[in-house]
Amino acid sequence: MNEEAIYQLADIAGAAQTKIQQNFKSVDPIVGISRHMRKSGFPIDAMMIDCLTTGKRILILINDDKPDEVSYQFGYKDKDPALEFDELPIKDITEEKIYNWIKQYFT
Repeated sequence: MNEEAIYQLADIAGAAQTKIQQNFKSVDPIVGISRHMRKSGFPIDAMMIDCLTTGKRILILINDDKPDEVSYQFGYKDKDPALEFDELPIKDITEEKIYNWIKQYFT
């Protein structure tokens, strides 16, 4: 997989974040990227979208072994993710999709 995919996904999430901040003043999501799994030898990049006021997190994983899919999970910042993730074609991760996830889960 193209290792740039995580950065492209972060750009999409950043655009959704901007719209959320305009429409929902009480929700200030933070988008972050982690490449620690890759540095530890696993072919996975992670993106987290966190809400500091609720402690909720949307976790999105991009695995080199599944280049056309992302795994995602709704959870909490202070809890380890569950073992099961939902999957979605990477092409379906749009600004609108992330906006709706943030709106529905964080508000």
